[in-house]
Order: sequence, then structure tokens, then C-alpha cells
Amino acid sequence: MSRADEATAASPGRPTPSASALAFGWGPVEARALAPAAACLVVVDVLSFTTSVGVAVERGTAVLPYRRRDATAVAYAREQDAVLAVGRSRADGTHPWSLSPAALRAAPAPGSGRLVLPSPNGSTISVEAAAGRATVVAASLRNRTAVADWLVERGYGTADRPVAVIASGEQWPDGSLRPALEDLLGAGAVLDALRTAGRPLTPEATAAATLWAATEDPVAALHGCDSGRELYEYGYPQDVEVAAEIDASTTVPVLVDGAFQEAP
Repeated sequence: MSRADEATAASPGRPTPSASALAFGWGPVEARALAPAAACLVVVDVLSFTTSVGVAVERGTAVLPYRRRDATAVAYAREQDAVLAVGRSRADGTHPWSLSPAALRAAPAPGSGRLVLPSPNGSTISVEAAAGRATVVAASLRNRTAVADWLVERGYGTADRPVAVIASGEQWPDGSLRPALEDLLGAGAVLDALRTAGRPLTPEATAAATLWAATEDPVAALHGCDSGRELYEYGYPQDVEVAAEIDASTTVPVLVDGAFQEAP
């Protein structure tokens, strides 16, 4: 048996992690694979879940992630004394809360101060991660340095307290993962800040951090990537503009009792 065959036989799933304390992965499946070994899981969904979470939390709203927007979400919001966010196109003056970070910035806080925010990507990963032991943090380009500083201050990103940074990605029509440049850049931005702080990265995490560091104009990349162009075509360019506010926020949303709240 060759060494490659031996390695495959010993590890039929994801290869055994290296000694590095900062890992990087894509989407819900890899989040599930990395979460058991992580003390903290950082979710990145730049367009637009984690950007929206950051905007809402910095304005004092607790955000409850939910997998989908359907009848069960209606019931869940009612049980949690929360307002359910609607689709962007359904938001109006009487119900302005949606997945749009620009709309959330302009809207008043929900009466209860609690908002259920469904999404198939970042929200789903957050819900699944909440079932484990890891601390769950929402990161975007707007708070990438604040998140990295918070992790370092609390001793995360070490051998004893490893971190997994997850780029949420999008979905193809069949439900499979569609890698998204904006999330790769967002994850890389957080990882680059952690690398600067001296934290050791896996090769995958190093590649993401290096891409961020090598991108001359990340704002232009965000506007020009597939997801950014889609939001332009749908009539929501302002959501891309908010997401591109690099390091504009010092808020670190942490999932506590099922809701993202500002970290102490």
C-alpha cells in the first residue's frame, strides 16, 4: 500500500488538521467538520447575513439566526417574541426589516429589540454551530479587525483554543455550495489580521489571508464579484456599499442563547 493509500485508509474524510490553531473552511458541510475541534467558529457571509447581523447588533438589536423563511420561521419568531425579517422585495414602511444591511441601518429597532433573520447560508451555519461547544462569532469586512482583536484578547487562535473561520458561500439551484469571492475575501481579511497578531494558520487559512493581502482594491472586487453584481441587478447596490465599509465597525456579534448580541 502506498503512503497516499495509507493516508486515505486512515482518514476517509477531511485530512487530519495540522498543529495550526486557525483553520479555514467553506459552507455548512465543512463547518460541521471543523466545529467539534474549534473553541470558536467565525461565520463570514459578507453579502449579506453577517454584514446585516453586525449592522443590527451595533444598533442594539439582538439577531436570531434561522435556517429558512417559511411557516416555521413565523412560529419561531412568535415563540421568541421577535420580529421576522422579510425578503428584500417585501420590506416596506410598516415592516422595514429584511436581510438588507442598508435597510436595517435605516429602520428603527424592532419593538421587542429582537429580530429573526433567516438565510440559507450564514444563518444556517450559525444555527448548526450553536448546537456545539464552540463560541460563534459573526464577522464581515466591516468588523474584521475588531473580531480579530477580540479573539486575540480572549486567547483564541492558540493550540488550546483553536478557531475555525468559515466562508459561507452561496448555493447553486441544486443546493450545492457555490464558492463566493466576497466570503473568501472576508474570511481572508479576518485571518490576515490574526496572522499579523502572530497566530499560526493552516495552509488553507494562509491561502485565504494571502489572497486578501494581495487584493489591491477589495472594494472594487466586492462590487464586481458575482454576488455584488446580482445585488446591483436586483436594485440593491446600497447593500454592497454597506458591506464594503472595511473596518467601519467595532462591534463583535457573539451568539448567546440563540441570539447574536454585542460581545462584552
